[in-house]
Amino acid sequence: MTKEIILQEAKKEDIRFIRLIFTDIEGMIKNVEIPVGKLEEALDNKIMFDGSSIEGFTRIQEADMRLFPDIDTWLVSTFENGKYGKVGRLICDVHLPNGDPFKGDPRYVMKETLKKMKALGFESFHIGVEPEFFLFKEDALNNGTLDMNDQGGYFDLAPVDGAEDCRRDIVNELSNLRFEMEAAHHEVAPGQHEINFEFKDALKACDQLQTFKWVVKNVAKRHGYHATFMPKPIASVNGSGMHTNTSLSLKGGVNAFNDETKPLGLSDTTLYWIGGLLKHAKSFTAITNPLVNSYKRLVPGFEAPVYIAWSDANRSAMIRIPAVRGNATRAEIRSVDPAANPYLAFSLILAAGLDGIKNKIMPPKNVSENIYRLTLTQKEDLKIEALPSNLYEALSYFKESDLVKETLGEHIKEGFIKLKTNEWDDFRQTVTKWEIDRNLRRY
Repeated sequence: MTKEIILQEAKKEDIRFIRLIFTDIEGMIKNVEIPVGKLEEALDNKIMFDGSSIEGFTRIQEADMRLFPDIDTWLVSTFENGKYGKVGRLICDVHLPNGDPFKGDPRYVMKETLKKMKALGFESFHIGVEPEFFLFKEDALNNGTLDMNDQGGYFDLAPVDGAEDCRRDIVNELSNLRFEMEAAHHEVAPGQHEINFEFKDALKACDQLQTFKWVVKNVAKRHGYHATFMPKPIASVNGSGMHTNTSLSLKGGVNAFNDETKPLGLSDTTLYWIGGLLKHAKSFTAITNPLVNSYKRLVPGFEAPVYIAWSDANRSAMIRIPAVRGNATRAEIRSVDPAANPYLAFSLILAAGLDGIKNKIMPPKNVSENIYRLTLTQKEDLKIEALPSNLYEALSYFKESDLVKETLGEHIKEGFIKLKTNEWDDFRQTVTKWEIDRNLRRY
């Protein structure tokens, strides 16, 4: 893609508006919309915005930020074309007024972590995500409710699956945006759905995941549904996860995780990768599971991992090695949820795995048993620890981690701690309906 091609396509497609998109520390998608007449100016990196108004970005006296569009992210936003004309989209890096990269930009963090990976001799970090979400009905004012769109279950068909048409519409729109789609299906809980797309290099995977969420919410809206990636909106059913499949490639695209001469067909690199992930799991959980609500999902009984362990088959472990081998050999991290900022989450996962590889950290023995059914003594014998049980505990590990500071940088680390400490304080001061129902009459 080139600047000239983008300008030609914008003219050919009669584009009227351009969205310049970026992501804040919490993973929220932001945009500056400009008329198409400003497109050439945008492609010359001349569009500014007020960074002091974006969560965790800059102080008021350091407000001005510059957007640098990544021209390879250009697309025509087919799903939102309306009476005001077609819309083009570019994902941007955030820079300072002098042109230097802004270290508080999550996309910058991902790029810097990938440089460290390449310095160790790896060509690429591949990621495949399995994002789950709920579809709830909207009320008369078009606000989301907690009324599920159906009572379907895992792999159900219409009419039990009440959102088949909506999912197909989402898949079609993603295909129009050059996504390589894999599968779409109803998930375990009523109103819960999953749509998967193909493995990509890490930076593109992050960009596509943000685009995916944007498309899902907009297409759901036109079907009369509210789509949410909140990890646990309903207490009595499974929460939404985002299983993250990871692998490293050597030069020539050779999968560094595959070695048919080794037990389980896994290379030493894979074992060290797992060792690093397990070592740093508690430290990166605040990023991969960033909400107070995230920890309502990480409880036994709802298929979400609770324990820091790995297995070649067992789905109760935090890390699972899927059965396929060869170029598809990969490690699946099952604890991540879809509220995570992908740029920060995948950067920390990569950094943790690389630390394991650099320092040859061997993981404990893989666990074949259902960990939920093991006694405390059995878990201690297998050296199995639990993930943090709430956001406050996760933040305590996050604060003390050198890996976090080295990967995210001081700006993002401190900004994230401030945002999440405020969230925890707000939560602990809130009197919930559960407390009222349980205690008002009893005491």
